[in-house]
Amino acid sequence: MPGGKGAQEAKRGAQAIKDAKMEFDICYTSVLKRAIHTLWTILDGTDQMWLPVVRTWRLNERHYGGLTGLNKAETAAKHGEEQVKIWRRSFDIPPPPMDEKHPYYNSISKERRYAGLKPGELPTCESLKDTIARALPFWNEEIAPQIKAGKRVLIAAHGNSLRGIVKHLEGMSDQAIMELNLPTGIPIVYELDQALKPTKPMRFLGDEETVRKAMEAVAAQGKAK
Repeated sequence: MPGGKGAQEAKRGAQAIKDAKMEFDICYTSVLKRAIHTLWTILDGTDQMWLPVVRTWRLNERHYGGLTGLNKAETAAKHGEEQVKIWRRSFDIPPPPMDEKHPYYNSISKERRYAGLKPGELPTCESLKDTIARALPFWNEEIAPQIKAGKRVLIAAHGNSLRGIVKHLEGMSDQAIMELNLPTGIPIVYELDQALKPTKPMRFLGDEETVRKAMEAVAAQGKAK
């Protein structure tokens, strides 16, 4: 398990779930290492390693296309700050696609983890709208029936794919979801009725100070440097 900030956040999240005495029946995650490691840490920390796990690319983080591998400064230097702001702050404008010259093109497009996908199914770039459009069918077809059957579901995914699920559950507008900051490493709890509507507002697990700091950190990331 790699160390660093993400690992510490996952351990803290696992402890919050353990303290809340939450148990699950089935788990879902992406096919990306970061989310899988987070799920492992939570299941280990709550002594539920034996639970069934479903991995799907549909819960992957947003595909940033030609911007993949560039930090914020490099992206601004290459494309200009104004253009970067448009990509980051718009709901439906994707970044430039990842073309065959991109250093990560072959390692992503020809990876075994995506071998079962149909030609053209794996995107070369995504807006937030695109990310939600490929995550939601999985929610509706795979996860929702489990919840309706009374199963307690744990999802370890990424900021943008999770925003899609939250948007759907809360009936949020495109603008509202753009402004929503989901803190990393803080478990989010939803209790749903039979129609899969929230019976109470989303709840963050953790002490007040931890939750507040995480929300502030995410908000700061979204501001233009």
